[in-house]
Amino acid sequence: MPVNRNALIRYRTIDQCLQNRRRKWTLDDLIEACSEAIYEYQGITTGVSRRTVQADMEMMRSNKLGYEAPIVVVGKKYYTYSDKNYSITNIPLNQQDMEVLSEVSDLLKQFKGFNHFTDLNEMVSKLEDKIYSQKTHNTPVIDFEKNDNLKGLEWIEVIRKAIVAKKTICITYQSFKARDASTFCFSGYLLKEYRNRWFVLGQAHKRSSPLLTLALDRIQAVEEYTDDYRANKQIDLTTYYENVIGVTKTINQRDNEVIFWADKDTAPYIITKPLHPTQKLLKEEEDGKIFSIRVVLNFELERELLGFGARIKVLGPRILVKQIKVNLNKALNNYKPLTNEVE
Repeated sequence: MPVNRNALIRYRTIDQCLQNRRRKWTLDDLIEACSEAIYEYQGITTGVSRRTVQADMEMMRSNKLGYEAPIVVVGKKYYTYSDKNYSITNIPLNQQDMEVLSEVSDLLKQFKGFNHFTDLNEMVSKLEDKIYSQKTHNTPVIDFEKNDNLKGLEWIEVIRKAIVAKKTICITYQSFKARDASTFCFSGYLLKEYRNRWFVLGQAHKRSSPLLTLALDRIQAVEEYTDDYRANKQIDLTTYYENVIGVTKTINQRDNEVIFWADKDTAPYIITKPLHPTQKLLKEEEDGKIFSIRVVLNFELERELLGFGARIKVLGPRILVKQIKVNLNKALNNYKPLTNEVE
């Protein structure tokens, strides 16, 4: 049966709410969430009625759209899914979904080749491959990098909305080094992906650090908070990460010219896939090539360089050479035989 855009937005919003089991959802909460979503995506300010949301949940419970969502009421007040792993996004695409996806794909393909829309190329390829595999029931012909067990993805849309609306959020967070989680107010500025992990850059209201980068997979809870949002007046977000490999950086941290040698077998790979946009070929030698990149010194840079093992040699700066040596010596010690072990 035909479903209009507003209804689809409401279904997705209700689904996202009921998946978040860290919060108890009343009917009024769901009405408010749907109204905010309709305003954000459609610009409609009239709000969503109680009757509409109740009808939406009945529709989601039914088989008319293929959802059969296990929506239940707990304590005669709170709505949730009886199956904690359920989501309408996990069900197979129906014919109407396929038609919508095909229309979106055809629209996006018109922008392929434009310099301003180069980021769309991979998205269109993914979409076309999904449509192909669904229509033909064949295995996909493109295998994109993914991590099905990645945590924290449920926070992306919540944090994105808070950034766009310039709202303060309350985050419960536990880093890998911390024994216990802590909760603090946070104004988010930018969501960033690095190697399939997501991070948010922003300011914690009661911390001395002017900027903080949080890994979304270490977040335990996110809630809206009444504190005034602290707007970003410190950095240019469009250029902040230009001299970084990864996400680790402080505001006043200066970049360095990192020089390294790569053997003749590895150099072609580094040429075709540069370590950083600033990469330059400085010198060609008989047994390899010497390159340079201009980046800040951080953990991700060290990990990137160490990943090549003996195939590269860091030549400068001296502080980085020293740190690489320390890491390699630690790695070598891990392979020293035990006293009763035969080499």
